[in-house]
Amino acid sequence: MREREIRTHDGGKLALYSYGTEDAPGERRVVLIGGAFLTALIYRPFSVALSKGLGEGWAVDVYDRRGRGKSTEQPHDYSMATEIADVRTILDATGARNILGHSLGGSVALNAAQAFAGTHHQPDKLAVYDAAVNIDGSMDTDWLAGFADSVNKGHINRAMARMRRGMHPGTALARVPEPVLVGLMAVVSRTKVNKLFRELMPSGVGELKAAFETSDTPRDFSVLPPTTHFMVGKKSPQFYKVAAARLNRAVPGSTLEVSPKGFHGSVPAAVSELVSDISEYFKR
Repeated sequence: MREREIRTHDGGKLALYSYGTEDAPGERRVVLIGGAFLTALIYRPFSVALSKGLGEGWAVDVYDRRGRGKSTEQPHDYSMATEIADVRTILDATGARNILGHSLGGSVALNAAQAFAGTHHQPDKLAVYDAAVNIDGSMDTDWLAGFADSVNKGHINRAMARMRRGMHPGTALARVPEPVLVGLMAVVSRTKVNKLFRELMPSGVGELKAAFETSDTPRDFSVLPPTTHFMVGKKSPQFYKVAAARLNRAVPGSTLEVSPKGFHGSVPAAVSELVSDISEYFKR
């Protein structure tokens, strides 16, 4: 693994980690954009597995987005435009021609690719898994205000409960009374991953709003590359399946693949079935 510090357009820094063949050419490099509440090092097992799956001469580059890991905090004027500019910075630093986004990182990847359409930054290959995109009102975002309020007041367990319910509408989890779910969050938050969730909650407020509250910003996903590949886990929440289907219909020539054993965390968990499918997409 190679670790670097990349300067941003606004004077910040991004921590970049590269796996595989260090001097791989741009057409054999994949930039991985991670999801909310997760650092680049959480994706290390997947990055290692994907670089091996791609084979000799390939590299996987993953970076800490703003507000996590060794990267700088979100600026006061943070928005999706910040994320897009950071993707451009990483592409320039690595020369990568391929992008893979997971969850909210999928939203960043799609918005960036749309912004880069017709420019030299437009990716040759673009794949997203369980992209967190609120397309045509596929998600009810009313819970975001309560989530942000809880985070701002330091009520992290309540914030986690509101986020879990908001991201899983129509499920048994969404029907659990909030006080009960808050108590459950207090128990599960002791795990390593959920401790990280708690630390990244303030950053999460900004990025979730940037991803989901953009209904007033025109987004023409039809300009995405016709090679765009949408992936979703069969065991993932329904929201991601609905979003993937709508995105697939919106992008002429794109493909949609359902991972039979896939769940939302399949990417950082480096599930072998998914690693193989993603490797095959980028190599063909």
